[in-house]
Amino acid sequence: ASELIARGADKVYVVEHKLVDHFLPIPYKKAISELIANYKPQIMLFSATPLGRELAPRVAYSSKSGLTADCTELDIIDHERGTQELTAVMMQTRPALGGNIMASIITKNSPLQMATVRPGVMKALEPDKSKSGELIEFAPHLTKSDFGVRIISSELYESTVALKDADIIVSGGVGLKSKESFERYIPPLAENFGGFLNQQAMVGASRLAVEAGFIDHSHQVGQTGQTVTPNLYVAVGISGAVQHITGMQNSKVILAINKESNARIFKAADFGIVGNLETIIPDLIQALKGV
Repeated sequence: ASELIARGADKVYVVEHKLVDHFLPIPYKKAISELIANYKPQIMLFSATPLGRELAPRVAYSSKSGLTADCTELDIIDHERGTQELTAVMMQTRPALGGNIMASIITKNSPLQMATVRPGVMKALEPDKSKSGELIEFAPHLTKSDFGVRIISSELYESTVALKDADIIVSGGVGLKSKESFERYIPPLAENFGGFLNQQAMVGASRLAVEAGFIDHSHQVGQTGQTVTPNLYVAVGISGAVQHITGMQNSKVILAINKESNARIFKAADFGIVGNLETIIPDLIQALKGV
């Protein structure tokens, strides 16, 4: 709770119950639904993780609210359409139609607006230990009938590739043509960018590169992979499908390298290099080395 307050929360609601140490969808749903009924928030957000994706629809149903899933962007706007005016409503943006377009959605007819948000879309505020906040304890009405499942044991699993923690990400696409070419150019380019800028660099990939077997899915960036916001994102041989742009568009600086001058990735990039990858990448690595 103290960490949440230090990172910006004014109030933290704490639910303590001896039977909710491990996640169980029914009691968690009941506890959060009771919180909503008691305190009547305007906006409720969940992380679009396996846990959040299981819990959020249950809470939305019990609270008689809609739910916009897998959002990649949120904003607060004033909305006017015809004779209807809405003040300070949440604009929810998510991929639609197979990821080929981005849909902007608002909740017009419900006092509660709910959404799940992809991990990596937002960055936490830096902690301010001097900040004060209010701790509110809440005791939900849970009974034995709410616990139809008993957790016998649990095991913590951590992803071996946490791209969200990287300062620099160098991603390769099918423009590299082969797994051998991917391995020859992308990891060394990431390593040299990291060394030159003295920041943590990691390797990413497009969906097509993963499907082609160039690298494991844990490195995939995009709608069906990870959403990232590094200081520098380098896209090498990536055409720029909406599904990929969705996962990296909020990077601070985007550099695209592609042999096709009309590749869509350049529309999302801050800087672009057009040319043969087999020539550009070795030259860029040498430049980063200072040779």
